[in-house]
Amino acid sequence: MRWGLIGASNIAANHMIGAIRAAGGDIRSVLSSDADRAKAYAAEHGITQGHYDLDAMLAADDLDAVYISTTNEKHFAQAMAAIAAGKHVLCEKPLAMTVADAVTMVRAADAAGVVFGTNHHLRNAGSHLAIRDAVAAGRIGQVLSVRVFHAVYLPPFLHGWRLDNPSAGGGVIPDIVVHDADTVRFHLGEDPVDVVAIDAASGLGQGVEDSCMSVWSMPSGAMVMAHESFTHAYAQTGLELHGTKGSIIARNVMTQRPVGQITLRTEAGEETISFSDHNLYVRAMDHFHAAMRGEGRPSADGIDGIKSLAVAAAVAQAAKTGERTAVDYGGV
Repeated sequence: MRWGLIGASNIAANHMIGAIRAAGGDIRSVLSSDADRAKAYAAEHGITQGHYDLDAMLAADDLDAVYISTTNEKHFAQAMAAIAAGKHVLCEKPLAMTVADAVTMVRAADAAGVVFGTNHHLRNAGSHLAIRDAVAAGRIGQVLSVRVFHAVYLPPFLHGWRLDNPSAGGGVIPDIVVHDADTVRFHLGEDPVDVVAIDAASGLGQGVEDSCMSVWSMPSGAMVMAHESFTHAYAQTGLELHGTKGSIIARNVMTQRPVGQITLRTEAGEETISFSDHNLYVRAMDHFHAAMRGEGRPSADGIDGIKSLAVAAAVAQAAKTGERTAVDYGGV
């Protein structure tokens, strides 16, 4: 599978280049808006061609798929161009700046007959696969509530547009709430109905929020509490699911690394749930390559990306207005 990277990004360098290659992919080119950066990035990562013009990159007859990891406001136009060129698309979250644009992207890919995926890595973690299996097996009974703890400290090398550029999609809500929305949907198999929320600029955000807390209602009646932040240097991430027959307590699992601990607590006592320590991104790429061959679907497809964005958009609106806000999934 021949790949082009749209975006000479940190996530591509630190995670996706290795994952694409480990899954059997061949990276042929990389795009940056800066020609010198494109050339240097290509040389550093053993990529044949560095481009600064998207049309020229897509016109080259040596790509089956593209991975998009530019700033959020660029995703829509770049994805639409790639789809029009007949390329499969794996796009970073959030898919677009609006739910309507995300829906347009996904429907265009479907009409063109190309695979469209959202790079939601957490659902590929062994920890989350084990949690989902335990919930599906009924080990905690009917789920009553979920608590998501995803307050972290944004590493200095990621400071920049995430902290000061709302027009580029900066802020903790588009960056992390989308992950938590996808994770909750993955475990519960249902979509949030409405949300209430507050946000704040608590030390890093300049013109964007850097912390957020929200509560979501689910169709089943379960309640979800989510906490995201860029400013918590000493916090521990985690996920708790509480049901009628037990609770799952997971710590340090909201991460790109295959780490953490999971405890199942029932009337019989406590039990440690083991899980695979495979690479999250390699699993995602294995699934995407299979989908490109017509075998199954991406681990997170375009609909998953639309729905995670829709929840984040509702959280942002609820925080802005102070009102309970229905989640608008754009008709999907």
